[in-house]
Amino acid sequence: QVQLVESGGGLVQAGGSLRLSCVVSGRVSSATAVGWFRQVPGKERAFVAALNWDGDAPYYKDSVKGRFTISRDNAKNTMNLQMNSLGPEDTAVYYCAARFGWERVTMSSRYNYWGQGTQVTVSS
Repeated sequence: QVQLVESGGGLVQAGGSLRLSCVVSGRVSSATAVGWFRQVPGKERAFVAALNWDGDAPYYKDSVKGRFTISRDNAKNTMNLQMNSLGPEDTAVYYCAARFGWERVTMSSRYNYWGQGTQVTVSS
């Protein structure tokens, strides 16, 4: 089992920044991948970014490349998502998710563990 708890959401103006954090605990190893997804009402959860627990090989949704950075804080056992140059299109509930395996996976159905979500609202 893996437990995930997100924090850091909020309201920000367009062009601003937010940093989301996901505290990861439980049966975590270097073969664990942690990802961020987002969801708006009426749509499926969409992949944003993911990283293996050992910190190698991050990958991103095309529309966030160059703006978002996923990273691991070893001391705090967290996976962070730094979001810069935010726009209204980034407004969503953001979820942290985990799965076991080395391959790059962007489908939400392949992730087994989920946090409760944190709201990000970007005003124009």
